[in-house]
Amino acid sequence: MTAIAATPTISPATATTATGRASRRLLTAGLVAGPLYVATVVGQYLLRDGYDPTRHAASVLANGDYGWVQIANFVVAAALTVAAAVGMRRSGVAGTWAPRLVGVFGVSLLAAAAFVADPVEGFPPGTPASAAGTMSWHGFAHLAAGTVGFTCLAIACFALGRRLRRDGRGGAAYSVASGAVVLAGFIAVSASAGASWGVLAFTAGILAGWAWLAVTCARLAR
Repeated sequence: MTAIAATPTISPATATTATGRASRRLLTAGLVAGPLYVATVVGQYLLRDGYDPTRHAASVLANGDYGWVQIANFVVAAALTVAAAVGMRRSGVAGTWAPRLVGVFGVSLLAAAAFVADPVEGFPPGTPASAAGTMSWHGFAHLAAGTVGFTCLAIACFALGRRLRRDGRGGAAYSVASGAVVLAGFIAVSASAGASWGVLAFTAGILAGWAWLAVTCARLAR
């Protein structure tokens, strides 16, 4: 008689452990995404002539001879953010909508890489003030991607805050406050016509959003 080899079985506990490890790896992407993005922007500020973070949003770094660095920064941040969104969903704690909205934010970063923002006065060096009077099709697409992305990120903060409060978990107030800062920053830069206060408010909103993603992923990975 021919012996029939037994099919190995995987216990539910083993499968759960493997799933947990995979989820934590995905959440680690969210922990890394913001710091890596910000560090890359800071490095460009230190090395590229003409860039002034009080006047220029980071998106304009995609212009000029070394614009590919910021484009790559967007792409890497997009991939890490989408991975984090998957990890958030798998955690079972973040619900459905917050991970989905974070995923849309990640996709918007990819769109920001594909559609380069227009040059602005002073960057790249030599760009005249008159550049602000016109907007290219790709500049418009970049703006549209940012509008969708940051709106979704803010709503994700609100959605997670509501979920955490409903479940009696900590961090609800922080999540809602982060969403408010993200939304206020985007509204400010949209209404400021390029004024420094609007750019700085927008930068604060971006930092708040990345910090929220890192803190959230760190908590969910525990």
